[in-house]
Amino acid sequence: MAGPALLDKQRIRRHFARAAASYDSAAVVSREVCSRLLERLDLMRLTPARILDLGSGTGLAALGLAKRYPKARVIALDSCLPMLRQRRQPRRSFDRFRAFLAGESIQDVCADFERLPLAPGSIDLAVSNLALHWSTGLELAVREAYVALRRGGLFLFSTLGPDTLKELADASADAHGLSPVHTFTDMHDVGDLCVRTGFADPVMEMERLVVTYALLEELLRDLRASGCVSAKAGPVGLRTRHWRDQLFQRYEQLRSDGRLPVTFEIIYGHAWKPEQGPRVTADGRAVVRFEPPRRG
Repeated sequence: MAGPALLDKQRIRRHFARAAASYDSAAVVSREVCSRLLERLDLMRLTPARILDLGSGTGLAALGLAKRYPKARVIALDSCLPMLRQRRQPRRSFDRFRAFLAGESIQDVCADFERLPLAPGSIDLAVSNLALHWSTGLELAVREAYVALRRGGLFLFSTLGPDTLKELADASADAHGLSPVHTFTDMHDVGDLCVRTGFADPVMEMERLVVTYALLEELLRDLRASGCVSAKAGPVGLRTRHWRDQLFQRYEQLRSDGRLPVTFEIIYGHAWKPEQGPRVTADGRAVVRFEPPRRG
């Protein structure tokens, strides 16, 4: 969970490291969104040689990309090393076979996607599944993807929108309206950011997924098991028994047909790096050439 609010990178890595072994079984929404995200590649004619999976986690998207483009080299990049290592420890025989087939084409890189250790223009396709909202500065992550892509390269991503976990945010808010649940960037703002970065004609889509639980404790357990717990920067407030009881009481009021709803606003986007770009100076300023009018 992340967004406009300032986040603590060390907390993010620590939470995901603790959740590495349980992530795949708990991240139901991430698996479904990843499937829907990669399906969008069916409509695009691509033959990428080098693919970057930004915020790869346990490698769900990386494995799907390696299967889709068997001749490509896939870079699975994530800042949490235990999550990257988890891909190489499949538990089921089917997963073991799939990892064997794709493993030779996937290279694990432990790095921050706000500071990519890649040469500019070295990537043909950059993909990010539900990871960009963990950035401490979304514009930094988008900019890094832009720089890494070659001219004509594609950036395909999914991220979370403002209505994500809105029920939990409302139920856990204090007297000042503050909640440990993160805030998330609006779809239109993400699209505008892509344009400002230099991407051409970004296409943005949004859908809402509603998952239901019998008990609130089941939701909280899944969030912990997938590493999706609060990583807001600053002191962590003490959560008292009274606060917890109030949270459960408020959330219980949302029960419908015996189930508790949980909303996830999913933003999908894709944008191309233009074939031609402005000439820039060493300090990043664009150079525009004006020709004097010709005399007749």
